[in-house]
Amino acid sequence: MFAEHTVETAPTESRQAMEGVTRAFGHLPDAVARLAESPELLNGFLELSASFERTTLDPVAREVVIMTVATRNDCHVCMAMHTGKLRKLGAEPGLITALREQRPLDCDERLEAVRQFTLSVLATAGGVDDETLKAFLAHGYTERNALEVVLGIGAYTMSTLANRLTRAV
Repeated sequence: MFAEHTVETAPTESRQAMEGVTRAFGHLPDAVARLAESPELLNGFLELSASFERTTLDPVAREVVIMTVATRNDCHVCMAMHTGKLRKLGAEPGLITALREQRPLDCDERLEAVRQFTLSVLATAGGVDDETLKAFLAHGYTERNALEVVLGIGAYTMSTLANRLTRAV
């Protein structure tokens, strides 16, 4: 149903973003080609994901948030893309497998705290109790990091739902 746009067929307002993604990746990912139908969604997601990349969470912790959202929302294209990113970051294979299988991260207690906090924020629509927040903070994270997790959840909920809706591969 959803068109797999090229830069030439996409709405004008999507083209600059598509060109930037193509330069960054060396090709135009299918998800971007499909999300280009809505310049507002495509540009909004790219802006939000860029903001998330600038947070104080370390790169692997950010990927834990993303993979937790992606697996929860069953977004296969997101899981594949972010598995690759975790590998480039040097993440342990066991960590990647556990994330993909939605299992506890026994190999890293601190990253498991991120995963658990992400799941709690999702399950409670942000209404986590004080004990859950304190457990997250006890692993060396800050209140700023807690809000950054919310930013990541927002950005990647948008992309996972849109990717599933458009049947991106």
